[in-house]
Amino acid sequence: MTFVLLTNGISCGNFKKNDIMRKYILLVLAAFPVAVLAQGGGIGIGVKAGLNFANVTKASSINNSSRTGFNAGIFIAPPSRGIISSRTEIIFSKQGYNYKTGSTTGNVDLNYLMLPQYMVINITRYFQIQLGGQMAILLNANVDSNSNNAAVAGGKIMDFYNRFDYGYGGGIEVHPASGLLIGARINISLSDMYKQPEPGQQPSFLPSIDVKNNVFQAYLGWQFGKDRNKKKKKKKSDDQ
Repeated sequence: MTFVLLTNGISCGNFKKNDIMRKYILLVLAAFPVAVLAQGGGIGIGVKAGLNFANVTKASSINNSSRTGFNAGIFIAPPSRGIISSRTEIIFSKQGYNYKTGSTTGNVDLNYLMLPQYMVINITRYFQIQLGGQMAILLNANVDSNSNNAAVAGGKIMDFYNRFDYGYGGGIEVHPASGLLIGARINISLSDMYKQPEPGQQPSFLPSIDVKNNVFQAYLGWQFGKDRNKKKKKKKSDDQ
């Protein structure tokens, strides 16, 4: 299930608290249908954390390369009663890219709060495929460079970015032992990372054309109560 959020870019200077709250509420509402389904069959709650290998597309003008970060968060996974189930997550994701333009080198760090919503296809009890979409909020951005060119943005660096991102993704997850999970996923953005800068105000870290986020994630996690649910099912089967 893919959620698409259409929104105009909002500059940091006039970004009001009420606007922030409204956008966070949208993220919570997007997760509500899955949370309701989870309540019906017993909630499966878990934690996960891992590494990000992030980059951006269409950025050859700045000789971009991937940047390593991390991801961490929580998820809701209703118990599976068949081939198809679902997953709702709230993830902090550290992304970005490295760049080089002429004698200027540096890196861009981007911190997102992501809300993935995935359909899960259970191939076996130990292996599943995940497909779906996600929305994300850009929490902050930072540019580190060996040149003062990056300082063109000054204290207004967030004015160059679109605060909201959306896209799709897919991955696999393995459950080698009760509660433990190991997974890998790729997220592909559909929205432009940057706003169009004013003429003559384009800093060195900003590519000449629109770019989009790409990030590969590898993670470990733990789902609480999974062993208990299996014991309940086994006891019910024995009673019958």
